[in-house]
Amino acid sequence: MRAFVEFGEELRKRRLEAGLSLTGLSARVHYSKAHLSKVERGLKRPSGDLARLCDAALDAGGALIGPALRRDTPRRALREDVTGPNHRPPHTDEEAHHMNSSPGDDTGPRPIGRRRMMVGGAGAAMAMGVIRPAPADAAAPAAHPLPDPGTDEAPGGLLEGSRALFEHYRSVGQTVDPVFLIPALTAHTHSLREAAGAAGGADGRALLLLASRYAEYAGWLIQETGDDTGALARTRLAVELAETAGDRTLAGYALTRHALIAMYRGDASQTVELSRRAGHPRLPARVRGLAAQHEAQGHALAGDHTACMRSLDRARDLLAEDGDPGAPVLGTTHLPDIVGMVTGWCLVDLGRPGEAARVLDRQVAHVPARALRVRTRFGVRRALAHAMAGEIDHAARLTGELLDDIEAVNSATVTTDVRRLARVLTRHERRSSVRRVAPRLGHLTEIRHS
Repeated sequence: MRAFVEFGEELRKRRLEAGLSLTGLSARVHYSKAHLSKVERGLKRPSGDLARLCDAALDAGGALIGPALRRDTPRRALREDVTGPNHRPPHTDEEAHHMNSSPGDDTGPRPIGRRRMMVGGAGAAMAMGVIRPAPADAAAPAAHPLPDPGTDEAPGGLLEGSRALFEHYRSVGQTVDPVFLIPALTAHTHSLREAAGAAGGADGRALLLLASRYAEYAGWLIQETGDDTGALARTRLAVELAETAGDRTLAGYALTRHALIAMYRGDASQTVELSRRAGHPRLPARVRGLAAQHEAQGHALAGDHTACMRSLDRARDLLAEDGDPGAPVLGTTHLPDIVGMVTGWCLVDLGRPGEAARVLDRQVAHVPARALRVRTRFGVRRALAHAMAGEIDHAARLTGELLDDIEAVNSATVTTDVRRLARVLTRHERRSSVRRVAPRLGHLTEIRHS
């Protein structure tokens, strides 16, 4: 309760110093005068979005954000280091066990061969229509039967086929619920790991590196289901596989995954700290660029506009550098201008929704239609920006266009912004545009990863 009073006192002090009446502040932040009065008197808890809007409107440089987001009990920090020397990956054999019993069979889970599970999982996905042909402008190489790891031609054939299939999985992952892909990615990780052990030498290292990419991508999809602990465990496995192959790159990239989890938890300081650790000069420019991007998002959460923009400039320079053309690309491959899009993202958290809406309007228009997950993630933030800027009818229309996609991608991270969007629109529930989307939007926020 003291935090609310502290925020209210600081808000009133800065408002008066700026020469603004409650009516004037209300016009800038799109909250009612009565609501702001109650917040200033400590009678109402300020939302995070209100704090950000007030901080930006009064040029407080983040001073209003800390008190508003502070809790009576500290939020649990994400202290587990995915690259720490004392961490061991989970017993990966357990991940390759599926229930293989018929009705009435009480023998419990039995292991299924990894190769059988991988092929069966991919086949089931195709049979269900989950894996669809890619558009002509981004067609993945045709899938073909994977060679048996025991044959002489296994290393080259398995590597080539698995690289093609990996890119196909990444494309399919844009359009389906993550649970459809995680078992197949898990099985393929194990197959590549076993084949690497049999091959040895340079072939074995190449297979292990690809296995690490499979594990890392599975970690991201596990995060999309809302399981942060599982995501970090799979990322640790990816780091172990890469380091066994002599590549430290993924260890640095794992810190950006850790930072992303902290960012979605609203922990600004840890997001910045982890991102800076991932910006080590010995790491590739791609990893340092992604780290700078997440550092900018952390600064935005803290309300530090100057540091945020500085980090975005650094990210743009680093991501413009050429990488290894033969290696799978780390991070998203579906954003034509990743820094431009993240700039719009950050402006929302900086309490500048009008600017954010203009940036996101431009950026979302250039995302390929096939990149459904990316379009949904940034489309929701775009609708949130318009709503926070007071453009309620337009925000409600954008929301209505996204409802099917929100349900289809089933993303815990997207749901974070869906809930923020729902809270803003609910304040205007008497508008007909909001009433049209409110029932289904409310349903999605209740059932998604609650």
